Amino acid sequence: MDSKPTRPHRRPPPLPSKTSGVWPVALLVVLCFAALPLFLALSRARPTLSDVSQMGVTVTVHDEDPAGTPPESSPANRDRLLGGLLSPDIGESACLSRYKSSLHRKPSPHSPSPYLVSRLRKYEALHRKCGPGTLFYKKSLMQLTSAYSMGLVECTYLVWTPCGGSHLGDRMLSMASAFLYALLTHRVFVVHVTDDMAGLFCEPFPAASWELPAGFLVHNLTQLGRGSEHSYANLLCAKKIKTDDPAGVRSESLPSYAYVHLEHDYQQSDQLFFCDDDQTVLAKVNWLILRSNLYFTPGLFLVPQFEDELRWMFPARDTVFHHIGRYLFHPSNKVWELITRYHTSYMAKFEENIGIQITTFAGSKVSSEEYFKQIVACTSQEKILPEIDPNATSSANEAALATTASKAVLVSSAQPSEYAEKLKAMYYEHATVTGEPVSVLQPAGAGKQAPNQKALVEMFLQSYCDVSVVSGRSTVGYVGHGLAGVKPWLLLTPTNRTASANPPCIQTTSMEPCFHAPPSYDCRAKKDGDLGAVLRHVRHCEDVGDGLKLYD
Repeated sequence: MDSKPTRPHRRPPPLPSKTSGVWPVALLVVLCFAALPLFLALSRARPTLSDVSQMGVTVTVHDEDPAGTPPESSPANRDRLLGGLLSPDIGESACLSRYKSSLHRKPSPHSPSPYLVSRLRKYEALHRKCGPGTLFYKKSLMQLTSAYSMGLVECTYLVWTPCGGSHLGDRMLSMASAFLYALLTHRVFVVHVTDDMAGLFCEPFPAASWELPAGFLVHNLTQLGRGSEHSYANLLCAKKIKTDDPAGVRSESLPSYAYVHLEHDYQQSDQLFFCDDDQTVLAKVNWLILRSNLYFTPGLFLVPQFEDELRWMFPARDTVFHHIGRYLFHPSNKVWELITRYHTSYMAKFEENIGIQITTFAGSKVSSEEYFKQIVACTSQEKILPEIDPNATSSANEAALATTASKAVLVSSAQPSEYAEKLKAMYYEHATVTGEPVSVLQPAGAGKQAPNQKALVEMFLQSYCDVSVVSGRSTVGYVGHGLAGVKPWLLLTPTNRTASANPPCIQTTSMEPCFHAPPSYDCRAKKDGDLGAVLRHVRHCEDVGDGLKLYD
């Protein structure tokens, strides 16, 4: 007879140890982490689960198909999408530069935050729903026939229009600032593409256009200015917009659109755009038309209601243009062909490319000869380029130089004979003290390309350089080194404008562009003040004493 199976011996529960009191603390920690998603969902900034990693919390998401490989798993794909900054929903053939431009640069050490990536995807969904050509756009367009805005509308808009005669560098910095403002205020960003900008850029948003269609009901956009009837400043002066009780203002009491004038000649009433109360009221105007030739992004950081959102999007404050610019600006296939042809033929074979972007301004009393000496002093003193030995003649001919040099200098200037040709002759005629040959490059085709097309080609070629030397105040230089993600060496303007600067250049501690003409009115103190002393990360620029710049 089989014996009955014996029951396993059960051990008595262990005696309480000296550390058993820890379990209530552990339970509390578990409860805190369990409540974290609810807290985040109700918070003002509303980060997604992917953003929780910024707080030091690891979130594991299990794919329903564990055998599937995500499209961004390989390093090449991650680089093509710039760390998730770009959506993969635009075909490569439609915009070659979107996916290939990053192959000409070293990988950026500046990764976009998960929250910025999340916000961009949400914006793209908004643009597909409300952008030009959609039913919501057509319905919203009809609101402009009314004298007043409408409450509880599905979509609101920001129309960017260029300043007449402004340089493409100014326009790109202004567009980046305007898009960031649209992102912050949940507006659809629409661009008034004038004839001199046609064909320069690809559409940046998937399955939607950013171009303002013909037939817009506000005519003569390029004629709007500081004195326009619908400018925000004039609407305030005429009491058509009141900010005494911002929260109590109803959309139905506001005009159907307002023009925001943020050019360098704006006045204090225009500058109220950067005040919290005014932003609360402007949020209720359905259509905003904005014109600016400034990088006004630092001013947005001064608006209290934007602070949390900006902090989540840009934990490193000095990467704003680097991320927004790489997201927004992709040269069209026609322009990209010019860029990649030059890069492949001339720049790609060198181990290191040095970019020198020279801009001279009207009113400067420094001669081109003195400025050239300043450039040479900067590059030699800072070991950017090797010094020449004036007593040693170079024996290398131009063909040999091109094949033996490991370092190239790309010089962009409106005066090539004054700078590029002199630098080329200097290194061609004399040996360097280190024996290292240097090749000097200069983008060609000035006479064959439209001015804006030439400027875009040069800015992108400069963005492929490993080191950047730029004239102070140059918006072309700002765009080039901003896209590259490098901190430039700034050629400073002499104090008395008649002698060479000392030191000839300095390396910036931030790669952000400078806001050349910031407001003088301190909204928090409600009086004029030094806005470079309000926030730690908004301070004055190295090249423009009263300008504002973002620092990390």
